Amino acid sequence: MDMASHPAVATAHAFAPAQRVRWAALAAQAAEANGFYAPDMLCPALDHLAGEAQIRVLEAQRDGELIGLMPVVVAPRHGRLPVACVTNWMHDHCFFGAPLIRRGEEVAAWRGLLAQLDEARWAPGFLHVRGLDAAGANAAALEALCVEQRRGRREVHRYDRAMLRSDLDADAYWETHVRSKKRKELRRLQKRLAELGVVESRLLADGEALSAWCGEFLALEASGWKGREGTALACRTEDTAFFRAACAAAFDQGRLHFLRMDLDGRAIAMLVNFRHGEGAFSFKIAFDETLGRFSPGVLIEIANLHAVQADPAIGWMDSCAAADHPMIDSLWAERRTIVQYRIALKGPGRSLAFALANGVEALGRRLKGQA
Repeated sequence: MDMASHPAVATAHAFAPAQRVRWAALAAQAAEANGFYAPDMLCPALDHLAGEAQIRVLEAQRDGELIGLMPVVVAPRHGRLPVACVTNWMHDHCFFGAPLIRRGEEVAAWRGLLAQLDEARWAPGFLHVRGLDAAGANAAALEALCVEQRRGRREVHRYDRAMLRSDLDADAYWETHVRSKKRKELRRLQKRLAELGVVESRLLADGEALSAWCGEFLALEASGWKGREGTALACRTEDTAFFRAACAAAFDQGRLHFLRMDLDGRAIAMLVNFRHGEGAFSFKIAFDETLGRFSPGVLIEIANLHAVQADPAIGWMDSCAAADHPMIDSLWAERRTIVQYRIALKGPGRSLAFALANGVEALGRRLKGQA
């Protein structure tokens, strides 16, 4: 019984089409949806965002069948601690880190992934796995395996972020979860905006328009504060290439959920979501800041609420937002708890690194409590 395979080191276009097909088959049967590690987004990220990083894609197998996949990289330090460790690769535009594991093979997949790291000479310290859902299949299987193997496991951090998961239709959800005062104010803004011209919201349906929509999104995002701070996708050629490639791949697979709001035919707000499994991940939003008095970012989120709740194929949407986000937290009532874990690896010196990280963290908490 083959439980692991040797990881491939990622370089641009390093993975053959056949390998990507295997990843797509695994993604289709994943126990926990993660659009960022599905091939639609992972392959463009490996092609365009790897840079100088040496990214390894770990694959766990059972009897020759792929049951687990996790891209990892060696981090030279762990937070403020100058101790190298292995961590799941999450680039600047990756907001969820759950490995792809085949449904029904959750513990076996983690057993194979951790076995590779235990045996790998290149893997220092411990595994720092980030961006998991505390209530998800990955977290549950990882905890069960660590208990079974008496392997050290320590929660490093957790926070809650907004999530949309409800059987209510959009109107009922809006009435139930958004304060009446806020609803009244937003109706006023919608009315004032409509006085300027024709306001229309629509989802991308025509593949021939994809390139133009991507261009408009890039320009709209760059026109605002992200452009001024140099963090907009258009500010770096590799980010632009990743965005266009990911959107094209997702559209081809029917997993791109691209929404725009127009004023007299000109985009004033755009929202990009990526679907995977029964859910979706809200990726990026852009809006015309010169129309800030009308809150176009909030208005397109209202349109998004209606689009998502009207689509029976989307059971939930992860906001991918930071904790305590002032805008989306006031619109979506559900929360998803995101956690990080430190997992002990077997081998000389690794137990010391794991104990050192735990000790420094414990000391820091005590000192903070005394302050």
